[in-house]
Amino acid sequence: MKFRVAAVQYKLEDIASFGQFADQAEHYVRNASEYGVNVVLFPEFMTTQLLSIGDGTGKALPIERLPEFTDEYVRLFGRLAAAYDMHIVGGTHVIDAGGGKRRNAAHLFHPDGRVDVQPKLHLTPTEVAEWNMSPGEGLEVFETPYGTVAMLTCYDIEFPEIVRMARAKGADVIFCPSCTDDRHGFFRVRYCCHARAVENQVYIVTTGTVGSLRTVDFMRANYGQAAVIAPNDIPFPPAGIIAEGEINDDMLVVADLDLKLLEEVRAAGSVTTWRDRRTDLYPDWS
Repeated sequence: MKFRVAAVQYKLEDIASFGQFADQAEHYVRNASEYGVNVVLFPEFMTTQLLSIGDGTGKALPIERLPEFTDEYVRLFGRLAAAYDMHIVGGTHVIDAGGGKRRNAAHLFHPDGRVDVQPKLHLTPTEVAEWNMSPGEGLEVFETPYGTVAMLTCYDIEFPEIVRMARAKGADVIFCPSCTDDRHGFFRVRYCCHARAVENQVYIVTTGTVGSLRTVDFMRANYGQAAVIAPNDIPFPPAGIIAEGEINDDMLVVADLDLKLLEEVRAAGSVTTWRDRRTDLYPDWS
């Protein structure tokens, strides 16, 4: 099974309306469609751009207002998925989880109208202390025409156990939307993406926000780069990098994934990390 993925280095900039956000999102999807992309990934917290619309006094909307855009967000990306016959991981959006809780949730939009949702499972101190987020309560994997995928957001990828669980549930591709404000955070996520690809013999598609929201707290600085990452073995490019973008540029990164190559390295690669797990010494998440 071969298919084409794209990862968007989404440029955050101040906007005045939801329509501007929609136009920017469709620009990237249309661009991806011109390259024959099957699945496109947007970054974490891309919808914080909507907070820059402001309250009419020059101040950004507070994070508490972001769930008010959920219906429009879902309609937009549902329409784009159908119109362009493409699966879209619409980055993450902050949703109302009930009981006064908010969650940072990745959304997978299918062309047939289905929407899968995976809340972020591990939260950073800023998400908890400043934005009053609550973590998701479980991991799911999702079936697509291109195989089984998982969505693990940014900080999630820094925890080996959760990626082991995704692989045990059958995921061959991990989509990792991210948002980091400096090099330290960026490289934590990037290095962990490579480690998880090697450990589990999976593909990882990751991307982050670039640009700046001048009025939105904690979104004034972004340091991002998209990459499509493979296990570091002979059938794949050196360093396990199939494709990557230019750091902090507004751009689209495109690559082809071949699931047959994963099967080959799992069976007879230079190393067979998934098969060689010492489950007599540590838990088998399957």
